[in-house]
Amino acid sequence: MSGCPVIRFEAVGPANRTAVQGLRVLPAQRGYVGANGDLLADAMACPGCLPLAIFEHRTVVGFVRIEADARSVAGDDPVPPSLGLRAFFIDARHQRRGLGSRALGALLAMLAPRHPHARGIALTVDAGNTAALALYRRAGFAPIAHRYHGGPSTPLRLLWRALPDPRPPCTITSAISST
Repeated sequence: MSGCPVIRFEAVGPANRTAVQGLRVLPAQRGYVGANGDLLADAMACPGCLPLAIFEHRTVVGFVRIEADARSVAGDDPVPPSLGLRAFFIDARHQRRGLGSRALGALLAMLAPRHPHARGIALTVDAGNTAALALYRRAGFAPIAHRYHGGPSTPLRLLWRALPDPRPPCTITSAISST
């Protein structure tokens, strides 16, 4: 068993809303993430979206918003039936500890069995956000279009990744008959 702290997710609700509202990113990241209060208010009002608090043990360390349909993120680009990742960030006080990578991996593993219709997940990331681009590429996300979508600060890059297979691996057994 590894010594890595457990990453888990909870739907944002009364028990964790204040902690989620208290999350912050570094000043240089604000242009990429937006205002936390606006993100949360929009997520709570959006049908088909799932705002999740990211926990390390019992501490809220981040936020992620999952869309039931990638078209809300990817527009009309051709993608297999997919979810959309609208927002994902780790609080500034908890960055540089590998939580982003671990949370993203845990998220993908958690989503696959809960959304068997989805073959993947799509997201857009600001082309100038090199740290986020590197994180998503390490997690297996790849560009699905050669074009950029316009963004408020720099163009947005559209990325997609297949979800892990939610089915348990097969056990192959063989029998030899002696007839």
